[in-house]
Amino acid sequence: MPAPQHALDLKQPAPLKRGALRVTPLGGLGDVGRNMTLFEHRGKLLVVDCGVLFPEETQPGIDVILPDFTAVRDRLDKIDGIVLTHGHEDHIGGVPYLLKERPDIPVIGSKLTLAFITAKLQEHGITPVTHEVAAGDEHSAGPFDLEFVAVNHSIPDGLAVAIRTSAGTVLHTGDFKMDQFPLDHRLTDLNAFARLGDAGVDLFMTDSTNAEVPGFTTAEQEIGPAIDRVFREAPKRIVVSSFASHVHRIQQVLDAAKRHGRKVAFVGRSMVRNMGIAADLGYLHIPDGLVVDLKQLGKLPDHKSVLICTGSQGEPMAALSRMARREHIIKVGEGDTILLASSLIPGNENAIYGVINGLIRWGATVVHKGNAKVHVSGHASAGELVYCYNLVKPKNVLPVHGEWRHLVANAELAVRTGVPEDRVLVVEDGVVVDLDRGKARIAGRIPAPYVFVDGSTIGVATEAALKDRLSLAEEGHITVLGIFDEGTQRLVDPVEFLPKGFVEEAGWMTHAEQVASKAIAEATRRGHIDGAAAEHAIAEGLERWFLRRHRRTPVITAVVVDAD
Repeated sequence: MPAPQHALDLKQPAPLKRGALRVTPLGGLGDVGRNMTLFEHRGKLLVVDCGVLFPEETQPGIDVILPDFTAVRDRLDKIDGIVLTHGHEDHIGGVPYLLKERPDIPVIGSKLTLAFITAKLQEHGITPVTHEVAAGDEHSAGPFDLEFVAVNHSIPDGLAVAIRTSAGTVLHTGDFKMDQFPLDHRLTDLNAFARLGDAGVDLFMTDSTNAEVPGFTTAEQEIGPAIDRVFREAPKRIVVSSFASHVHRIQQVLDAAKRHGRKVAFVGRSMVRNMGIAADLGYLHIPDGLVVDLKQLGKLPDHKSVLICTGSQGEPMAALSRMARREHIIKVGEGDTILLASSLIPGNENAIYGVINGLIRWGATVVHKGNAKVHVSGHASAGELVYCYNLVKPKNVLPVHGEWRHLVANAELAVRTGVPEDRVLVVEDGVVVDLDRGKARIAGRIPAPYVFVDGSTIGVATEAALKDRLSLAEEGHITVLGIFDEGTQRLVDPVEFLPKGFVEEAGWMTHAEQVASKAIAEATRRGHIDGAAAEHAIAEGLERWFLRRHRRTPVITAVVVDAD
């Protein structure tokens, strides 16, 4: 019996059956970030989240990574709304780029989430059409009837969304956990989960980020003593690095600063903007006189100072990374304490530890999740996920938000609670899932590549270009200049080399000249060549020689001039 077709080998899906619901993840499945899911029903589309992924060290020069909008670009007029589950960048950061293609798509979300995205859109010159919703609200977007459910996360005002269609009901958790002692006293509404389950959930899309972690996620309030200890023991300045949207963590830092008689300054545009919004809307409570600007803070003794900035993920241009490189106005030094109050997003570990090492090199003490209990996750662990499966009793399950290992672990939990194995679908971005007559099945696959934002250009940078950038950085570049006589099919003179960043022992050019001449001779033996073919032959021959002889792969540019 032939093996079933693997999802990675699927072809383009057939047209959607009439009355069925199509679910297509365009980001967030297979990596942690750029979360975006497309729902299609009765000729209309609904988008849930539209985030960004932050680049790794293997993607030099890239600012952020977007989902690929190709699947909706010729159907923008069919989108009835963008639902945002919460205000983290990996869920809202891509919205400005989608709205640049159609600015009047309704954006649906909670008060804080809409405030964050509206401020971000203003920087892009976009005034959005928004619909504010709260937990318990219902809202219609074309053929999609939406109900919003309170969930707690590491940011206030998070929402799960139930999507009702004639094809069935989908419950999408967004990012969530079941903290029983949340700082804002807003519990995940398990009663609503149970009620929806009793009514029938045909497809349960569940956060997978912590599916490998046993038990229940630690409550936010339990890290308070660790933060307080940092403030009690720090001899000089304290620099706290966090996500610019992590309101709960910033509140804990502000409370600790107040108790220990320190003043606070926010550093960085996104941090200042988001904390101002959160304070204005009542989600962040700032005691009078506690927060000052950076100039005022600079006049205070070091032991009275706290700075709160971004950069906890090692982002090259964030404040903390620039402090580590001594490129920031704030010069970290002996006696300063750096508190990294965020998790390590998978894939960012090397960049984060590079920043930590840089800060320690200047004499700072760095406190992070690896050496102190200064962060707890915002995602449900295995015990919470199992609890939800038993509560919701879904007919089909589609794990979302995570790397492959997270998705698979989440799927195994669903099966252990009794969901039939053939009703639990582990897929990655671009794999199309159709819900029809109560059964979810994989219908095909569409491209869902990374879209790189490089300065003001979007989607121009490619994987090949980034590979060249890495080669340039690691191996250097060699320009090869030659004069070629097309009539005689020979090089008139030995080629010249102009190396940049390539380091090798003396005498390598003599050998390389011989390789270039040999490459031309071999090419001409196969037939008549022109200047372009000569350039190709020289570059290809030298690339092979450098790899074989020197174990190097410098970027080689051959320039051949006609002897005439």
